[in-house]
Amino acid sequence: MGRLNVLSTGMLVLLLAGVAGAENWARFRGPDGKGISTQKGLPVTWTDKDYKWKVAVPGLGHSSPCVWENHIFLTSALDKGATRLVLAVEAATGKVLWTDKLASRTHEKHSLNSYASGTPASDGKRVFVLFTTNEDTVVRAYDFAGKRLWQTDVGKFYNRHGHGCGTSPIVWKDTVIVASQHDGPSVIAGLDAATGKIRWRSERKVKLTAHSTPVILERQGKPPQMFTSNTGDGLASFDPRTGKLQWRANLFTSRAVNSPVIAGDQVMAITGGGGSGKQLFSVPVDQTGEVTAEKVAWTSNRNLPYVPTPLAFGKHLYFWCDNGVVSCLEAKTGKAVWTERVGGKFWASPICIDGKIYNISDKGEAVVIASGTKFKVLGKSQVGEQVHGTPAVSGGRMFLRGFEHLYCLEAK
Repeated sequence: MGRLNVLSTGMLVLLLAGVAGAENWARFRGPDGKGISTQKGLPVTWTDKDYKWKVAVPGLGHSSPCVWENHIFLTSALDKGATRLVLAVEAATGKVLWTDKLASRTHEKHSLNSYASGTPASDGKRVFVLFTTNEDTVVRAYDFAGKRLWQTDVGKFYNRHGHGCGTSPIVWKDTVIVASQHDGPSVIAGLDAATGKIRWRSERKVKLTAHSTPVILERQGKPPQMFTSNTGDGLASFDPRTGKLQWRANLFTSRAVNSPVIAGDQVMAITGGGGSGKQLFSVPVDQTGEVTAEKVAWTSNRNLPYVPTPLAFGKHLYFWCDNGVVSCLEAKTGKAVWTERVGGKFWASPICIDGKIYNISDKGEAVVIASGTKFKVLGKSQVGEQVHGTPAVSGGRMFLRGFEHLYCLEAK
């Protein structure tokens, strides 16, 4: 290979690496809901002096940042939930670009939940947010300048057990998908991203409120699959084009709080409560109809998270439990690799950045560990306030959402 070709190839590799690291974080847990970024150069330890910027966020919300190029979108709640808030922040500077207030109503919720726990989603032209009361489940769209485009109510939100809502909207092609799964007649709906018109509805009987957010699998030569988890269907696959049920493993005995995870040719989800009794089911993705226990690839009932969504990276799964116990398993078989305690309580979900796994405790301690077969803590840092939101990574920056501020760390 000539010198010019070598240089061209090297420049192409660098360009592709830069593009991968700059990928938009346009939904809960980023691209495809996987929680993975290839961004290099972000720190594993830091102090308050290392933030490029931090900006106060009014109200309270547990949603994570949604990032599209130079726009960060967040939701929050004021007046004890009677007013919901959407805001846009400039990623480069932390400048608040616009805010919009929505008059709403309070309702019962879990003490660890908020009235703004759903992470916004974006298609690059618009941003979509989800808010609920006991009377409605409202999806609202804005353009990037903050103009209200449309609002659609997909139905009443039954809050019998008082947990509130925790799911987030997602965007697939030109469809906004919302899984409103609660204590009453529930619905998974696909809305036209441009108009808000409901394209399809799949009525569900859920039994217990599910806070999980759908994930979508696309494979060449195969129909797309959208995976959801709830008490009524268990782990289920739908066609995101039509909302038609493809298959379901109706094996859940309790609610679903964290979201399904795709690992290779399997998809897995967890059912259970905040104490003991949780169970994971890992199911091969190619199924039809009713999936019985015999078709499940593997199950587990040990060291499972309730709120944090597991992370699949490489050949391994990482469970970051609410009580600070972290486990690594073989994704294909569920075989345990290691289990260690990092301490603290966690409601945010782990993400992987350049092969390193990050999470932040409810007290604001950021913990970074190595991925792979050997457990190693790479660093611990103090954010300085409570944190329930999952970090976001885009454009060479990591964004951390606390109870009071939004923080930006820049890659070096």
